[in-house]
Parts: sequence; C-alpha cells; structure tokens
Amino acid sequence: MESILPFAFICLTSFFTLTNPLGTMPVFLSMTQGMTETDRARIVRRATLISFLILIIFTIGGQLLFRIFGISTNGFRIAAGFIILKIGFDMLQAKYSNTKLKDEEVKVYADDISITPLSIPMLCGPGAIANGIMLMEDASSIPLKLTLFISIASIYLLTYFILRFSTKLDKIIGETGNNVMMRLMGLILMVIAVECFVGGLKPILIDIIAQGNLQALTAIQ
Repeated sequence: MESILPFAFICLTSFFTLTNPLGTMPVFLSMTQGMTETDRARIVRRATLISFLILIIFTIGGQLLFRIFGISTNGFRIAAGFIILKIGFDMLQAKYSNTKLKDEEVKVYADDISITPLSIPMLCGPGAIANGIMLMEDASSIPLKLTLFISIASIYLLTYFILRFSTKLDKIIGETGNNVMMRLMGLILMVIAVECFVGGLKPILIDIIAQGNLQALTAIQ
C-alpha cells in the first residue's frame, strides 16, 4: 500500500495534466459550436473511448516496440523528458494547446472530430503515450500495473464528464481560472519531466564511468 499510493498519485496527476481536458474544453466548444447536446455527447463519448484504447495499447505494447526498434528504455526516458518538459513549459506560460486549428481546418474535421483532432492528438498525444510507456516500465508488480490501468480509466472518465458538461464548466471556471490551473499543472509536468530525464541519464552515466574505470584498470595491468 505504501508504494501503491505514491504511484497512483503520480499516474493521476501526470495523465490529467497531459490529457488536459480543461485546456481542451475551449477548443472543443469552438469545434462543436452549433451542434446539439446529443451530438456533443456522442462526440465526447467516442473521443474518450478511442483515446483510452489507444493509450492502453501503447502502454501495454510499448516494451514490444522497444525490442522491435532496438530502443533502450533509458534513451526513451530522456526523449520523453524533453517532450514533457516542453509541454509543461508552454502550460506554465498559460499558452499551451495540444493543437492549433484554423477555421478551414475546423470545417474539414467537422464530420468526425472525435478521432482527429479531439482524440489524437488532443486527448491522447505523444506526451501521454510516452508517460504511459514509462509508468508501465516502473510498474514492477501486478498491483502497480492494475493501479496504472485504473488511473488511466479514471482520468478518461473524468475527461468525459468535463467535456460533456463543458458549456457549464466554462462559465464557472472562466479564462482566469483556467490559466491559473494550467500554470499549476505545467509546473507539475516540468518536475515529472526532470525526473524522467535524470532517471534515464543516470544509468547511462554510471555505465560510462564503469567502462572508463574498467579500461583504466586494464591499462594498468
């Protein structure tokens, strides 16, 4: 239990911040302007379900991709740290948006925005996928893996309700409240990014030092 609670906290905070349903809310409202509540509910339901399935697939199959492409876990952690750091930095300045859409692009996606751009890359972008793969690597036991899957399901369930009632929430939170929350989440993301970067870089540096010491001993002998 002592290890599950901190792990669950990291899972929930990181996925909520990377999914960013509050930041997605204004874009969703602009894309669905003029639609009925029934159509909005259908789009939100489909978008959150697709995002959940995609993230689960990548979370489970991430290690297989590493083996196929010969990618080291430490190298992936460093790259993911840079991605998450960039996202957190943008959020810290309250200017983060998962995707930037022009008016003509909104018209193109109007027929099925639940897949693109709402699900990919807004609710399930590269940051969320990278975070899922890394947390799966850290989940060393069955209870921790279950905690990860439950956390992902909980975040997308919460995302569904936030977007489903976005018209009411947007009036309550307002632009100022949204910016404040975005800055706080950005700060959390930057801390997570630093941990990812250090966690990936440390084993590499240890191996380099160990190899250097071994070569030095060999030369002396």
